[in-house]
This record gives sequence, C-alpha cells and structure tokens, in this order.
Amino acid sequence: MTRTTPAAVYLIAIGAFALGMASYVTAGLVPLIERAFSVQVAVAAQLVTAFTLAYGIGSPLFVAVLPARRQRFGLMCALGLFVLANAASAMVDDFALLLLCRALAGIGAGVYLATGIAASAAVSAPAQRGKAIAVIMGGMASGTVLGVPLSLLLAEHMGWQAALWLVALLGALAWFGLLLKLPAIPAGPQAAPGRKLALLAERKVLLVLMVSLLAAVASLGMYTFMVPLLADPAYGAVGNITAHLWVWGLGGVLGSFLVGPLVDRLKGPLLTLLIMLVLAVSLLVLPMAASISPWLAMLPIALWGAVGWALQVPQNNELLAMRDAKGDGNLAVALNESALYLGSALGAAAGGLLLLWQMPNWTLAASAGAVALLGAALQILNLQEGRAHACADVLESSGRR
Repeated sequence: MTRTTPAAVYLIAIGAFALGMASYVTAGLVPLIERAFSVQVAVAAQLVTAFTLAYGIGSPLFVAVLPARRQRFGLMCALGLFVLANAASAMVDDFALLLLCRALAGIGAGVYLATGIAASAAVSAPAQRGKAIAVIMGGMASGTVLGVPLSLLLAEHMGWQAALWLVALLGALAWFGLLLKLPAIPAGPQAAPGRKLALLAERKVLLVLMVSLLAAVASLGMYTFMVPLLADPAYGAVGNITAHLWVWGLGGVLGSFLVGPLVDRLKGPLLTLLIMLVLAVSLLVLPMAASISPWLAMLPIALWGAVGWALQVPQNNELLAMRDAKGDGNLAVALNESALYLGSALGAAAGGLLLLWQMPNWTLAASAGAVALLGAALQILNLQEGRAHACADVLESSGRR
C-alpha cells in the first residue's frame, strides 16, 4: 500500500517557503532600507551579505554540534530563531542591530533547511524520501518565485518592515504546526563533531558537493546576468525582463516538485547527470534562441530554471543515503546548501569579470554552459566510481561465501 506524504513534511515546506522569501527579499528592500536608515546603498546591501555568509558558513558549524538525539529540538530551535530574528529585524531602529538580526536569521534558516530536509526524509517511507525532499525544495522555490514579489508589493504599500513581518508570520505558522504534528525523529548514530567534519575527506561526498558547486556557478551565477544578456540588441533588446524572470522561477517550482517521483524511481547519480546535461544545453542555446526571438528564449530559460532548482533534490537525497547511517547526514545537506551559496557568489564574480573585460554578452551564457558541462563530466566520474564500488562489494560478498 502506498503511504501518503506525512503532514509534517508540508509544514516543513511552509517554513521553507518563508526561508525562500527571506533569502531573496532583502535585496529588493535595499532601496527602502537605505532611505529609512540614511545609509549608502553599498552599506544597506551588506544586509544581504550578512544573511548569506551566516547561512553558508555559520549553519554547518551549528549543525555539526547538534546531537543526533536532539534533531527535532534543533529543528524547532532553528525555526524559532529564524522567526524571532525576522520579527526583530522589523522592529529595530539601529542599522547595526538590523545587520545582526539578518545574520541570526541566516543561521536559523541554514540550520532549519538542513535539519528539515533530514527530518522530512526520516518521517517518510523509504520509497517516498525523494518526494518528501522535493516538497521541501519546492516550498523554498515557491517562496522565492511567488513570495518575494508578494512581499515586495506589500513593502511598497506598508513599508519595508511589512515584508519581514510576513516572513515571520509564515515561519511562526510552520513552527506551531510542527509543534503539534512533527513526531520524534529517530536518532541515528552519534558522531563527535570532529568526526563529523571528517566527512569532507570522503571522496564521494566531495564529488557530490563539487557538482552542486559547479551547478550553482552555472545556474545561479548566470541568473545574475540575465538582464545584460537579454538587453543586448543582438539578443532581443528586452527592456523589461520580468516575464522572463517569472518563466525561470515558475520552471524552478515545477522542476522542484516534479523531480520527486523521478528520484524515487531512477538512481540519484544518473538523474543528476541528466539534469546537468540539460542545464548545460539550455544555457548554451540561450543566446541563439534569444537572437531569433526573446519569446523563444523563454523555452531554454524555463528548462534552465526547472533543472537548476530540481538538481538539489537528488543531490540531497544522495548525501542522506550516503551519510545518514554515520550520523552526519544533516551536516552533509548543510554543506551542500553552503556549496550553492558559494557557487552563486563565484558565478556572479566570474560573470562580472567577463563584463569588466568587455567580452561579448553571449560569453556569459556560453561560460555558464561550459561550467555545467564540467559538472556533468565530474558526475560521470561519480557514476563510474559508484559502479566500481558496487562491483567490489559483489566480489567481496562472493568471496565470503
């Protein structure tokens, strides 16, 4: 009999929706915050830096010291910190305090997503784990695509604080729901923090993290430069790319949700390879499609958004499968999320260099596609190593007989 997805998974996804909003809404609030606190735009933009650095660097450290038997407690504390930090961000009248609140929100968000993904897998049937993770990532994608425009619209009419109050409200709704519906999470093996960090020496883990990093360099890095590419007269001279951004985001939401059943049917590494190949092709053909028609460009943009967001479902599922039995599955997920933030920053920096060197705009998409192909090549190596290990296990098992 097929089990339905537990209610707790959807509640975790509501929290992920709020997290998706918080991760990207601050960038849209910078002009309003700049005026409210009378600071320069470069200073106000550091609110984004504080959140992302705390998320990418701080959250793995906190996840590493979280005891295996306190996963539910850690998830609830992380979500609680996220809610309180966003509420405090809406109330403070000092910019330094606001900066601190955004950093605390970033830590809470990172720890919550890592423990939430692990918890959703733990409370789901083995055959439903991929779908559960897809629901969480779909919630985060929906928060980015749907929640951010909604919260920015609210901020325009009611002030920048209203956007953060909305994030806090949704997070609080998820917190109270999980308090009632989230069961005890089975404790895995207890590993010392030092031993947990040793997973970075595991070749298979590093391969997965490197593929995620390269995918983020290609996908999220190129997202930063969609405007200059499509604004180029050679590629459509699009004055307002809002429609294209919506297509990218909606593709991401669909990809995040639809990849779940595939994860439960296909081997994760093979699915990751297919996704990386589609990502590479969609980025490489984007300038050609845009040169024909900006409307035709929406097709590779939709595919790019779909696979870019979908990738993390098989990646996180693979990491949990590899590391859960060793007691550091949630840390592996946290490191994977950190790889995404680092990859996004590297991609943005690399694209900025290309523009600084006055390279043609098509090189932005071509370089991103080349990075995705490099990630696909690395994934082929991952597949080959997996097959070699499987053959070795079969031979070892035969020898014991």
